[in-house]
Amino acid sequence: MTAAPPGSPGLAPHPDDARAAELDRAHVFHSWSAQGALTPFVLAGGSGSEVWDHAGRRYLDFSSQLVNTNIGHGHPAVVQAIQMQADLLPTVAPATANLTRGLAARAVVAHAPAGMHKIFFTNGGADANENAIRLARQHTGRDKVVSLYRSYHGNTGAAVVATGDWRRVPNEYARGHVHAFGPYLYRSDFWATTPEEECERALRHLERVIQCEGPASVAAVLLETVVGTGGVLVPPDGYLAGVRALCDRYGVLLILDEVMSGFGRTGAWLALDHWGVRPDLVTFAKGVNSGYVPAGGVLISDEVAATFDDRVFPGGLTYSGHPLAMAAVVATIETMEREHVVENAARIGADVLGPGLAALADRHPVIGEVRGLGVFWALELVADRATREPLPPALVARVKSEMMARDLLPFLADNRIHVVPPCVVTDDEVARALAVYDEALTVIEGEL
Repeated sequence: MTAAPPGSPGLAPHPDDARAAELDRAHVFHSWSAQGALTPFVLAGGSGSEVWDHAGRRYLDFSSQLVNTNIGHGHPAVVQAIQMQADLLPTVAPATANLTRGLAARAVVAHAPAGMHKIFFTNGGADANENAIRLARQHTGRDKVVSLYRSYHGNTGAAVVATGDWRRVPNEYARGHVHAFGPYLYRSDFWATTPEEECERALRHLERVIQCEGPASVAAVLLETVVGTGGVLVPPDGYLAGVRALCDRYGVLLILDEVMSGFGRTGAWLALDHWGVRPDLVTFAKGVNSGYVPAGGVLISDEVAATFDDRVFPGGLTYSGHPLAMAAVVATIETMEREHVVENAARIGADVLGPGLAALADRHPVIGEVRGLGVFWALELVADRATREPLPPALVARVKSEMMARDLLPFLADNRIHVVPPCVVTDDEVARALAVYDEALTVIEGEL
C-alpha cells in the first residue's frame, strides 16, 4: 500500500503527474466525453477519505470516486485480502466451485431481505442490471421493463435503455423499455404540493403506464431505491410499498437497483431497509467491495431462483465471481461489520452532515433544496429560489473549480453538488468539507 505523502498545495509540479496526463491524452478514450478538450485530474494514491497526486497535494474525496469507495481508499484489511487471494488463486472459471466465492455470496446474503439466498455475480452494476432484466423476462415470459426517466442503470445494451437520462437517447438499440415519472416533489411532474400528494400521484401515474402498456406484457418495474446520479431523490414514505403492491397486483417483478445506494451509503446495509420492502431482485456493485476489484451481482428471490432449477439460465460472464473481487467482498463486509461502518454513515448523516448542509442552505440562497440520507446527499443549486431556475452550467463549473482549489474533490451532476464521502468519513472531515462548500458558494453568489 502506498504511504501517504505529506502533501501541500504549494508543492511544485511532479514529473509523474505530467507523464500521467500525457499518456492519458495520447492513449485513453474517456467515457461520456468529447475527447479533444479533456484535461483529466491526476491521482496517484489514497487513504481513507483522502487522495493525492504525485506531488503530494492532498484532496478530501467527497465524491468517493464514483460514489463507490464506501470503505475508503486503501483499507489495509481489504488490500491484504486481495494480495492473499492473488497468491493462492488469482482467477478461476465461473463454473467451478470456489470457497472465496461461496464466502462472498454468504456475506452478501446475510444482509439481504428474507427469502433471497442466491446471487448471480457480475463484473459491475451495469451487467447486474442487464442480468436482472434477463432473469425477470425469463421468469415471467414477458418482455417490457418499466423504469423511470430520472434514473441511471448502466452502459450496457438493456441497462442503458432502461436508463432515463440523456445517455439513453443515442443508445436506444434494445427493445421492450418503457419509462415513467417518479416522485420528485421539488420539481413535481404531478402538480403536487406535499409528499403525500407526490407519492399518491406518482403511484397512480405508474399504474396507468402499466395498464396502458398491457400488464400481461410487463416483466418488471426497475427502480433505483434512492435515485443516485439523477439527483439523490429519496422516495416519499409509502412509495416503494405502493410500487410493491402494484407489482403484486399485475404479476410484475420488482427490481431494486442498489448499485449506488447499497452497502452503507444511506446509513443502512441496503437502502431498501429504510422502507422494509422485499423486491424480487436486487442489483448491487460499487460499495460491496468499494470497487477495489470490479464486482457486482444480482440477489435473487427464492421464487425466481426456483424457475431455473430445471431450466437453463441463458447467461454468463467469464469473470463472474472472480476470486480477487470475491476476496475483496468478504474483507469489505467483514470490516464494515467489525468497524461499524454502516452505523458511522447513519450517525454522520443524522447528526453531522445533514444538519451541516441544512445550515449551509440557511446561509446561501443559491441552495434550493437539501436532501439525502447517510452519506448520500445533494445540494440542488438554483439561480433563483422563487422560480427554482437551475444554476447555469458555467457557474456550476465555477463551483467545482473553487472547491478543487480548496483541496476538495467534489461530485457534481447537472445543477447539483452530490455530497457523497466514504462511509468512514469523520466529523472533522465533514467540518472541513462544509467550510469548503461555504466558501465556494459565497464566491459564486457574488457573481449572480
